Amino acid sequence: MRLRHIAYALLMATALAGCNDTIDGAIDVSKVKNKVEQPLPGRIVAEMQKKNMPRNSPIMIRVFKEEGKMEIWKAKADNRFDKIADYDICAWSGKLGPKVKEGDRQAPEGFYNLTPAHLNPNSKYYLAINTGFPNRYDAVNGRSGSNLMIHGACSSSGCYSMTDAQILEIYAFARDAFRGGQSSVQLQAFPFRMTAENMARHRNSENFEFWKMLKAGYDNFEVTKRPPEVNVCEKKYVFNQQAQGSGQFSAAAACPPMSTPPALTAALASYEKEYQVAYAKAMDKLDGKLWYEPTEAERKAIVAEKRKGRDLAYAPTGTSLAAGKLVEPEEFEKLMAARLAKQTAKPGQILTASTQASAAKQGRVVLPGTAPGNRSTMSVQTAMAAPAPGAAAPTASQTARPQPDMAQATTTGSVPVPAPNPLAYAAVQQPTETEGKKPFWKFW
Repeated sequence: MRLRHIAYALLMATALAGCNDTIDGAIDVSKVKNKVEQPLPGRIVAEMQKKNMPRNSPIMIRVFKEEGKMEIWKAKADNRFDKIADYDICAWSGKLGPKVKEGDRQAPEGFYNLTPAHLNPNSKYYLAINTGFPNRYDAVNGRSGSNLMIHGACSSSGCYSMTDAQILEIYAFARDAFRGGQSSVQLQAFPFRMTAENMARHRNSENFEFWKMLKAGYDNFEVTKRPPEVNVCEKKYVFNQQAQGSGQFSAAAACPPMSTPPALTAALASYEKEYQVAYAKAMDKLDGKLWYEPTEAERKAIVAEKRKGRDLAYAPTGTSLAAGKLVEPEEFEKLMAARLAKQTAKPGQILTASTQASAAKQGRVVLPGTAPGNRSTMSVQTAMAAPAPGAAAPTASQTARPQPDMAQATTTGSVPVPAPNPLAYAAVQQPTETEGKKPFWKFW
């Protein structure tokens, strides 16, 4: 009996040594000798084999702020992408909405291209991957910020911060994909999953029009299960479009004549039809209620227990879903008034209507009935009850849905570009159209 126990213990030790996993499935970082070359855990490699994913096939990263999730999607042998791993984001700062300027503590939202040059093996936060902010969309819209990363250490001031064990795996996914020939990994950073229910729930946000634009790219991926081709023109994102004739995409210039492949057009139309039905149901379900989005402090309060007994640098921030709530308009007004009073009032100061309106703008919310020019609760609900983004006949209050596009979004112009990295393979750069490059839908 004793020999059987010893044999079993040796077998378990061999298995753990082979995949570098701890018993609970997470890598024991303290035992990692070379973090840059650390292989993916055996459990992930086995799942890749099960899903018919070549070890060095391309990957894509998706982020959903609200629920605090980061997903890794990987190409299967048929060139469709499937989710291979997901992680709870340990810390992200600010609130839902894009990064606008240096120091606003916002984590980026949008579509970013990560190259081998964006990998930082020497980060003081264990390992890091630069998000590529600002991209062409950010730059042409005057948005600023630097050193916005996906990194370890669980502490964020505008970054997506993971635990060291998590970033070790994420870094390995990117490293292997680059070594397999992928020249650019797409990072899709969203405020939330762009479902009909979530869009309806956030219909009163001042970021709603920006999010509708991101939704076009989200929809393209949901339909094709391939990262969309991204470009920028007229200071907006466009997805999976082919420029006609000699037209070219320029971030600040008018969009050139563009076309969408018929098969993709039909698929998106079917997806949109289902979305419209779901959006109408979501509006009925909400019944006039408003979503109270929590502050970062309110999110942190939810996970205060996680910080006990840890280093001060370890600062998980929790999820908006856990700390936020749906409320009646009257309660929403009270909650926002209390927040604004706390954020803006100085000793002895009385908040006037204009002060409240200004603070509401800074707080990125539309306060019901705050000041002339601001939409009331009723007007917000009425405007957003119209057909959702992409409808055949949008109302005057809706901006036209951006036309989809085709070129990779890269950092250009005066925005600094990372220095070349030895992992960048010149031999695998994408060929030009004249060299015989086929649009992705030829394979789709």
